[in-house]
Amino acid sequence: MKVIIAEKPDQGTTLASPFKSKKHQGYIEIYPNELFENGAYVTWAVGHLCQLVAPEKYKPEWKKWSLERLPIIPEKFQYEVERSKYKQFQVVKSLLMKKDVTEIIHAGDAGREGELIIRNIVNLVGIKKPMKRLWISSLTKKAIYTGFQELLTEEATRNLFYEAYTRACADWVVGMNASRVYSILLKNKGMSDVFSAGRVQTPTLALIVKRENEIDAFQSELFWEVLATFNMNDKTYEGKWQKDQDSRLKDEAMAKKIAAFCENKEAVVKEMQTERKEYQPPYLFNLSSLQATANKRYKFSPKKTLDVLQQLYQKGIVSYPRSDSSFITEGEADTFPEILKKLSQFDEYKELFPLPVPSIKQNKRYVNEKKVTDHYAIIPTEQVVDPKKLSGDEQKLYDLVIRQLLAAHHEKAIFDYTTITTLVEGRAEFVSKGKQQIQEGWRKVIFQDDQDKEVILPLVEQGESGKVTKVKVKEGKTQPPKRYTEGQLITLMKTAGKHLEDSELEKILMKTEGLGTEATRAGIITMLKDRKYIDVKKNQVFATDKGRVLIRAIGDKILASPEMTAKWEQRLSEIGQGKASAGMFMEQTKKMSERIIQDAVESSSEWNFQDLNISSIQRVTSKASIGTAVGDCKLCGGSVIDKGNFYGCSNYSNTKCSFTVSKVILGKKLSTTQLKKLLSSGQTDLMKGFKKGDKEFEARLQFTEGGSKITFLFADKEKVKASESN
Repeated sequence: MKVIIAEKPDQGTTLASPFKSKKHQGYIEIYPNELFENGAYVTWAVGHLCQLVAPEKYKPEWKKWSLERLPIIPEKFQYEVERSKYKQFQVVKSLLMKKDVTEIIHAGDAGREGELIIRNIVNLVGIKKPMKRLWISSLTKKAIYTGFQELLTEEATRNLFYEAYTRACADWVVGMNASRVYSILLKNKGMSDVFSAGRVQTPTLALIVKRENEIDAFQSELFWEVLATFNMNDKTYEGKWQKDQDSRLKDEAMAKKIAAFCENKEAVVKEMQTERKEYQPPYLFNLSSLQATANKRYKFSPKKTLDVLQQLYQKGIVSYPRSDSSFITEGEADTFPEILKKLSQFDEYKELFPLPVPSIKQNKRYVNEKKVTDHYAIIPTEQVVDPKKLSGDEQKLYDLVIRQLLAAHHEKAIFDYTTITTLVEGRAEFVSKGKQQIQEGWRKVIFQDDQDKEVILPLVEQGESGKVTKVKVKEGKTQPPKRYTEGQLITLMKTAGKHLEDSELEKILMKTEGLGTEATRAGIITMLKDRKYIDVKKNQVFATDKGRVLIRAIGDKILASPEMTAKWEQRLSEIGQGKASAGMFMEQTKKMSERIIQDAVESSSEWNFQDLNISSIQRVTSKASIGTAVGDCKLCGGSVIDKGNFYGCSNYSNTKCSFTVSKVILGKKLSTTQLKKLLSSGQTDLMKGFKKGDKEFEARLQFTEGGSKITFLFADKEKVKASESN
């Protein structure tokens, strides 16, 4: 008998689907067949069944957070079973221990994390039985069957386990030490919250905070542009004044003077240039490029894109989702005629057929086995389904993958870019820019932005003369840098912070350098949200004061360096290829942790957060304190209790007493001590740190109108309403 261990329950079910089987609690029994003569058991993890143990499991004294106990570096790392997943671990263990089980088939996701998840389970069970590796890039029945026929040896993917294991341990060491040292030191500055820091999340946050600081520092300036309309022998077009290739004037009077000079004057075409540009069809998707595209088109977060893509993969209709490659092998290209024939039957794609390019098998832009890494590009599988039969989000993502494949079977897009330079009275120079589509090509398949609209200029000749028929001055103001979208953030992580123009984008997205991996980037962004370092509003990424505090504290040290982290990611990748030593990498990680602690302690005396709202950065009330009474209700005499995000009357459920007090008023956290004083005497002590707009002030809080309202009490007795109970 053989035990097949999948990464997730639904994948286990799919792997068993080509065979006759019977389902049991926590596993599936495959009956004997031509592939498994004695049958097999399919069982599964539930994601990570095992986790690195907490510091206090190594040394009890490591439980307490203190500078004296840093750095925390175990001599040997240990894994343990997650408590909530212990039951499934026991199922897997019992199957592995069976005497009639003679071989293990590792069927985790064909990537680094899948390698780690399954091998950790086997290692923790402590069983020594022969192991083979199932390595497939799609979950079609054909791919599953072929994969079981062509199992890899255990040694073939062992280095990937070393890479994933080293990454997990390195992240634990850096994260544990960095999080503790900054949390301890920032608590001394009045912030009781936990500050999580890490090898990948912190440099990513640093990129976001850098943009936030650029926006804050930006000072908008007014400028003026002069626009003129020309008539050249009944051919009309508009131009913009420029000098030394700059069209913006900082002096309105000068702009009006230029406009007045040009009114009804003679004009002549100094030059007309047309440049033809050709745009090749886009590369096939890897995960990063698909996440960036789905965010731009549908505002999908990177995590949502990965989750939906995983669902499509699980249904067997797209290939492996966490691929970092944009290429395919000739074997995949051979499946395209069948896939395209099926797609041509659906209403959404009928008009795109017959395809201008029947086959891309000989096109190195797509088919290049040397550039296929662990997996090929994300493509539809031969198990084609009608997109209309999928859920809304699945349909959108499946359509993107399909159209990317169809675009590869179309011709290049061709545009003419025209520039007309016009002189007024031989002195004032105006420039007109136009764009004309000559060949639509692949753009017929992939939806285009409105900004790609054509601006067609008339055909004029050098030396042709005419007149200025209209001239106007247009006022504008300089705009701050734009905040990143989540899709742009994925690209920045991929490029280690290098901001690229669209023309460079698709090439760099095929490389594996950067912050994190294809599999982890979406999770890092989600982590930054969960830890309140960033907010995402209308697909714009904002750095919170908490995120800005951490990055300001770290400064330009190694922990916040995207370039350094990218180099480390590259070294980890080399471990996976058997080209670098895991032991040497961990030694470097330990030294880095010591350096992080030293940097934090040395710089902490110079930290200054006066412009940030640090009073709001406090640890969320623990569940244990919810329900605790802190005083008497001002309206009904009941008990005022902690209700999590606010304080409220215990009689609400019985009498609907509406007495409430917010825990944060104008950015200032109301401590339990101050609230007790407010309830008992009607007034708090003098409190600093209230904020209204850009101004910060100090005041006491007091009850008015019988306790239904809270007002500020200033030195001059001025009263301003702070809040009302609901």
